[in-house]
Amino acid sequence: MHRNYFHLHLVSDATGETLIAVSRAAAAQYETVSAIEHVYPLVRSEAQLARVLAEIEASPGVVLYTLVEPEWSQRLETFCRELGCPCLSVLNPVLALFQSYLGQASAPRPGAQHVLNAEYFRRIDAMNYTLLHDDGQLGGDLESADVILVGISRTSKTPTSIYLANRGIKTANIPLVPQVPLPAELDHIRKPLIVGLVASPDRIVQIRQNRLLSLKADDETPYVDPASVADEVAQSRRLCARKGWPVIDVTRRSIEETAASILDLLRDHRMKFIAT
Repeated sequence: MHRNYFHLHLVSDATGETLIAVSRAAAAQYETVSAIEHVYPLVRSEAQLARVLAEIEASPGVVLYTLVEPEWSQRLETFCRELGCPCLSVLNPVLALFQSYLGQASAPRPGAQHVLNAEYFRRIDAMNYTLLHDDGQLGGDLESADVILVGISRTSKTPTSIYLANRGIKTANIPLVPQVPLPAELDHIRKPLIVGLVASPDRIVQIRQNRLLSLKADDETPYVDPASVADEVAQSRRLCARKGWPVIDVTRRSIEETAASILDLLRDHRMKFIAT
């Protein structure tokens, strides 16, 4: 498939994470087009802005920005207009909507969403907990989790846990290993939501084979035997059904999609927990 490329300039007076997320979500809708990203975070001086303008002039393309300083925004837009580059403030339409509804203007604060508030420290606490409770480590403190993921090897337990932790959700993950009992604590905990992750046997075998190949390990093992893997998947489904744990099939899901489903389940779980 022939692929076209274009320059994408992302100019921010903060970390640029908002711009990166929005631009990549938009670019993903175009299968034959890829963006060459130029990211300029923490643009907070005249010298930095001048460097950005010089690089835009050297590689013209689409310009997206989040600059709360009106003078700099105007300077960037005027420059792009003269150069013939499309330029858009990602936040302005949202701020205008808020202002219309709330009846008051916003106070310009670069990087205001990254202040060290309680939410920030909650995320750090969740990440620390999640890293310490990865792959069944440090058992005995599972009641402190918000979410516990269980699943056989290669069902994306760890990356999903890390993603949830970045959203402030304390997440433990426990592998389902043949002939290895689960922590007894799982039979008694009440607060955490326990979710089973499964995938199709074919997908599991493919991922495990790639894993063994990267490690230069012997592939003559039940770990990648299709029949053995199919039995693991079936047993994990039966276990979750017996325990009443919801199951998410991650075969065709991205980490973000899996996490979104877990967050939906967690909201319902918390409401039931509060009600009881």
